[in-house]
Amino acid sequence: MRPISLLLLLSLCTFALLQTTRAQQDTSAVKKPQRLILKDGSEVIGIILAEDSLQLEFKTLSGVSMVIKRDQVRESERLSGEIVDGRYKRYDPNRTRLFFAPTGRALKQGEGYFSAYQIFFPFVAVGMTDFLTLAGGISLIPGADEQIYYFAPKVTPVHLEKVDLSAGMLYINATGSDFSGLGILYGVGTYGTQDAALTAGLGWGFAQGELAHEPIVLLGGELRISNSVKLVTENWLPPRTEDLFYSFGVRFFGESLSADLGFIGTTRTFTGFPFIPWVGFSYNFGAK
Repeated sequence: MRPISLLLLLSLCTFALLQTTRAQQDTSAVKKPQRLILKDGSEVIGIILAEDSLQLEFKTLSGVSMVIKRDQVRESERLSGEIVDGRYKRYDPNRTRLFFAPTGRALKQGEGYFSAYQIFFPFVAVGMTDFLTLAGGISLIPGADEQIYYFAPKVTPVHLEKVDLSAGMLYINATGSDFSGLGILYGVGTYGTQDAALTAGLGWGFAQGELAHEPIVLLGGELRISNSVKLVTENWLPPRTEDLFYSFGVRFFGESLSADLGFIGTTRTFTGFPFIPWVGFSYNFGAK
């Protein structure tokens, strides 16, 4: 499976270069959309051209301009995506993570998410500022005498149009334990767009107050195949070994919800079913 994983990553790289070039050529056409729900139950998506205290001048995705009285609007919602060439393109609400590993992207101030990995490992993250994210959680394993808790701060000093660079830590320990805990210090970068992106990083494990001398390497990618579906891969290469831990799968997402279904494998030969299933859910809230 290792050649397949590497081939997928090369394909993602090619798509990323193509998509970022197209996006750069068409940035003037990108406008933030709004969803209006009227009192009669109808719904329109488009952009607000002008507004005052009495009415809105609204342009729909199909290019139809209309004037809507404010007292006819029951609800107005700013959407996270964009309008490109007359079509609404939804953003991935879980853009700050692959399956589990972080991307270089940051949450915005006031934005956050609640997620659950493998059902029993909930995780909450909140953007304290546009460059500082605090996250953590505790396991909910039924019948366990001790639960695992984790803390994961992350800073993002570099945020450009197509490049994001972050650094952070994942600390893990168990309730009622005298162990000092373990974790990883990492740096990670993401290059690309909402359509396709590559993520690469280095992480140094630590335990008992000692830091590893050599890093583990992360290489991952994302590729949108529809307005609500994305292919995802996350791959780890530990130091001093040729064993590659790889994963591949899909992400289904709406405005705030996303669900990941993936498979984890390794190049090390072992018996039994060759993949471990991965399931993750996320609900995003806050700023858009």
